[in-house]
Amino acid sequence: MNTTRRAPRIAVIAFATASLIASLSSAAVYSNGSKTANFDVTLKIIADCIISANALDFGQSQGVLATNVTVNSTLSVTCTNTTPYNVGLNAGTGVGSTTAARVMSGTGANTSTVAYNLLQSSGGSNWGNTQGTDTKSGVGSGVAQTLTVYGVVPAQMTPQPDTYKSTITATVYF
Repeated sequence: MNTTRRAPRIAVIAFATASLIASLSSAAVYSNGSKTANFDVTLKIIADCIISANALDFGQSQGVLATNVTVNSTLSVTCTNTTPYNVGLNAGTGVGSTTAARVMSGTGANTSTVAYNLLQSSGGSNWGNTQGTDTKSGVGSGVAQTLTVYGVVPAQMTPQPDTYKSTITATVYF
């Protein structure tokens, strides 16, 4: 094998490669001056809120309703910073329910109901759905704010054994 003939070829290829790399890197350098342009980067934040709710469970083994049954749950409200809001709770799906007199309905053929209240604070005022009257207000901070819902089943005549239920819709107004 003749290595003397290969050495000049390798040297020529190396020189050509080095020249190409040098010419490519020098092509990116300009000396005729420069110009600039500005552009805006924008984002518009609008007043907005997100609400989520946890279930309120008065228990799964309640017997005679001779004394008040009290529990609480939470709502989470996230509104843009400085956005005022009100949170309302509707009457629920219990048959004949109003925000002032909520009821949970029995299932199937059971037409019995269980009365209950949703309050803005422990022992406080009713939590309804009329803005400025019985809703709970706040101001957004840009992060989640936790609101506690206080539930009370007052002492009452105990209906037949069954699972009693109502579905509440929580609304954030902003």
